[in-house]
Amino acid sequence: MPDTEGDIVRAVLDEWKAGIDAHDPARVAAVFTEDAVFQGLRPYTVGRDGVFAYYDGQPPGLTVDYRIEEVRRPAEQVVLGYGRADFTRPDGTVTALMLGVVLTRGDGGWLVQQYQVSAPPR
Repeated sequence: MPDTEGDIVRAVLDEWKAGIDAHDPARVAAVFTEDAVFQGLRPYTVGRDGVFAYYDGQPPGLTVDYRIEEVRRPAEQVVLGYGRADFTRPDGTVTALMLGVVLTRGDGGWLVQQYQVSAPPR
């Protein structure tokens, strides 16, 4: 069981990363709540089905590395994480993005309630 806010965010994002690296969209979607708000690089979706479809549409061989820069715990059952995510396509092209997540703790443990990526500041 993760102890600190950083451990919580890392545990969830490590599973997210493992699903992406394995091109397993069901594994990725499993770390999101049933009603998660998901904003990738396409129009946003709500729910695991949208997360699944997004990552199912990514090319096999896509990988991600991430770095958490800030964490906050505004409530006992809520943790915020902010950092960077570098997505590497099979041809070696890297897309560097800023990543923000809101995690909530429910009966299934800690899951992503809100996810957003955006271009890094210039």
